[in-house]
Amino acid sequence: MTFTRYAIYFAPPAKAEWSQFASQWLGWDLETGAPRAQPEVPGLDLEAITAVPRRYGLHATLKPPMRLAPGTTLTDLQQACSALATRHAPVTLERLHLARLGRFLALRVRGTETALNALARACVTDLDAFRAPASAAELTKRRGAGLSAAQEANLLRWGYPHVMEAFRFHITLSGKLPKSDLPAVEAALQARLIPLLPQPFVIRDLALVGEDETGHFHLIHRYALTGLAAE
Repeated sequence: MTFTRYAIYFAPPAKAEWSQFASQWLGWDLETGAPRAQPEVPGLDLEAITAVPRRYGLHATLKPPMRLAPGTTLTDLQQACSALATRHAPVTLERLHLARLGRFLALRVRGTETALNALARACVTDLDAFRAPASAAELTKRRGAGLSAAQEANLLRWGYPHVMEAFRFHITLSGKLPKSDLPAVEAALQARLIPLLPQPFVIRDLALVGEDETGHFHLIHRYALTGLAAE
């Protein structure tokens, strides 16, 4: 399969019960690269609610989607991902919880995020040689929502505004919703997904993913985090 862009995700373990439900909720399976039948939730148009995040699959972005830089190859990127994973230990966090990010719903983490943020920073910086520069159209699109000075600096340096100090780990579960719809969608997720979430929440690998020509993302490979934890 030919991919147009690549990214580094945290992709939840495919066989975990919570991952299975959340992938069904979104309607796309990163692991198999195929649609999933969505659950029926009375009163909710789940297909519409998840239309935007569906093509990305169940994930949290660590290195945002990028086109490969001239002179680099997927094989080169895979080798770099493997090396990166050997330098970082698994990250243990207290737990996940459901949060509103503006009018989006997502899973966020409880507890200290120092090691998590360091891992995300390394994914951005250590793999940046593989990122083709953002086009003028991409820059304009990112600026459309309005950026702070720090986010503008990130956009120019790293090709994406929400990295480094502006990074916020999140697993997106909805598109942008009308305010009046948020409580019902929250209630459905609180009842069905939240009881399944693990405690503690552990990130054990990095997922290299690729975007196909339809805009859907597929898992290419998982790289186990095998480095030593900081003292």
